Amino acid sequence: MTPADRSEKLIQPNAQHQYEVTAADLPLSCPMAGMHLWNSHPRVYLPIEVTGWAKCPYCSAEYTLRK
Repeated sequence: MTPADRSEKLIQPNAQHQYEVTAADLPLSCPMAGMHLWNSHPRVYLPIEVTGWAKCPYCSAEYTLRK
């Protein structure tokens, strides 16, 4: 897979304000793996395991853990 192919599969970070994630997405970071990083804020890890909900301190994106 070429870098261009990988780039086409990445999603735009901070495009939504609410995301539903699963255990497969843990440890949770914003922007998530699979998002472009070049036009986003620094990656920050969010503790979602205990409460099932987290909010990014940079972009205010909200994440809900689907069980």
